[in-house]
Amino acid sequence: MPLDLGRVAAESAAWTWYPDDARVVETDEHLLVAYPDWFHEPLQLLRLHTSRPVAGVLEEVLDAARDLAAGRPALTHLAVQARMDAPADLVPELRRRGAEVAETLDVLAADLSGCSSGGAADLGEWPGVTVSWVDDLPTARDFGVVEASVFGGEVPDPADTARAERSLAEARAELATGAGQLVAYLEGRAVGVAGLARGSATARLWGGGVLEDARGRGVYRALLASRLDRGVLLGADLALVKGRVETSAPILRRAGFEVVGREETLRLPL
Repeated sequence: MPLDLGRVAAESAAWTWYPDDARVVETDEHLLVAYPDWFHEPLQLLRLHTSRPVAGVLEEVLDAARDLAAGRPALTHLAVQARMDAPADLVPELRRRGAEVAETLDVLAADLSGCSSGGAADLGEWPGVTVSWVDDLPTARDFGVVEASVFGGEVPDPADTARAERSLAEARAELATGAGQLVAYLEGRAVGVAGLARGSATARLWGGGVLEDARGRGVYRALLASRLDRGVLLGADLALVKGRVETSAPILRRAGFEVVGREETLRLPL
């Protein structure tokens, strides 16, 4: 069935996440979030949608961002997500101010209606790979280490039990909704992570990544298959994912996903 591009665009625009302990500045025009220090991009502009001149709105955002960064010397830049629905002049204005592209993502979607076993295509086999939903401290620790190693941020200290317990509580809360976090193991070693969130009848696939030395072994496909299977069980008829153009996006296209847009994250100095 052809994708409903209007629905895909709306689902993509509505997809944001930040933890309960984040500091948030939200207006009708923008959403600015200061994450904990360990996060890979601790200060982010997640949304900017305005009919006013972008330059003026950015000045307001930067003032608020500098307030959030006060007392946190590590916060030297603002990561701006230029989403599919962002004003056309946002990226040019960011570049004029010295921003540099940090990440480019394809926004991809797949129709899951009619699927009985999950998956948008035959994803093949992955010998030696096993996948576990995060539901105990060992898997929560593995998730944190691999996530930071793949995407950046502070690798958890094995002795930091409090952080691991917070992560486990978040993962279990997601599991209670039917979604959750996954860790992939290659011959017993934690090498990949991924997440699944629910958005109405949409399976939101987030945070899929694999350690560089374990790529090409089917780890990402195993994580993808597990999330699609769970999404179908939850009644999702649409899968939505944002994949790095250099790594996961080609795999997703081969798995039957359709590219519906592109997003960039740019780092703007404060």
